Amino acid sequence: MMEKMIFGRYIPGDSLIHRLDPRAKILFVFLFIAIVFVANNALTYGILLAFTFGVIFLSKIRLYFLVNGLKPVFILLIFTFLLHLFFTQGGQLLFSIGFVDIYEEGLRQGIFLSIRFLVLVFITSILTLTTSPISITDGIETLLGPFKRVKLPVHELALMMSISLRFIPTLMDETGKIMKAQMARGSDIGSGPVKERIKAVVPLLIPLFVSAFKRAEDLATAMEVRGYRGGEGRTRYRQLDWRWADTLSILVLAGLTGVLWYYRT
Repeated sequence: MMEKMIFGRYIPGDSLIHRLDPRAKILFVFLFIAIVFVANNALTYGILLAFTFGVIFLSKIRLYFLVNGLKPVFILLIFTFLLHLFFTQGGQLLFSIGFVDIYEEGLRQGIFLSIRFLVLVFITSILTLTTSPISITDGIETLLGPFKRVKLPVHELALMMSISLRFIPTLMDETGKIMKAQMARGSDIGSGPVKERIKAVVPLLIPLFVSAFKRAEDLATAMEVRGYRGGEGRTRYRQLDWRWADTLSILVLAGLTGVLWYYRT
């Protein structure tokens, strides 16, 4: 599972989504996060789902690959659905299971919030899968450029966010290797009582932290050797180019907002 996780991974490609300016994609994601809350009924949530699957289709990222890499997120999604299903009251009583009563409002809230969570995860994953870490750094730095006037370290913040995204799949791969090494030595993490599982995790965390600190130290040394001194006076090899397709993507999002607002109850 660790090896298949897609958080922070970049899949090179030549799709329409890959070719968009990183600034457009970052703006798209933040605007989409706000737009999701406009939906409040079955029709609007259905439109959101259809729109999300359309974006996935345009990115040429296989849905199976996306779902397979987000299995841990689906566990959280199922937990959220069950939490609302069993503890949200209101509307007509659908049926009772022992001392648990399931109401119409609980089922509705569970489905709607699960869809909202699902589309947000899909769209944000498409951003990292179709945009290289360097492009994300350049896009964030450009968008936050006006804050330089108030002495905000924009370049350093963008760099930290980019490195964090890049280190997620690296640490996941490292965790998978350590787990296999521990299992080869007779450690059993996936079975037994909860107390024993917690004890078995400790030998996993210690080498993981050691490896993370070593990677961070190697990265800092490499940056220092190459003369990195912050963003002041730095030039870029790759120049960002805002094109008509980037403007169209924002306009499509504005159109989606209008449609959701029109069908909102």
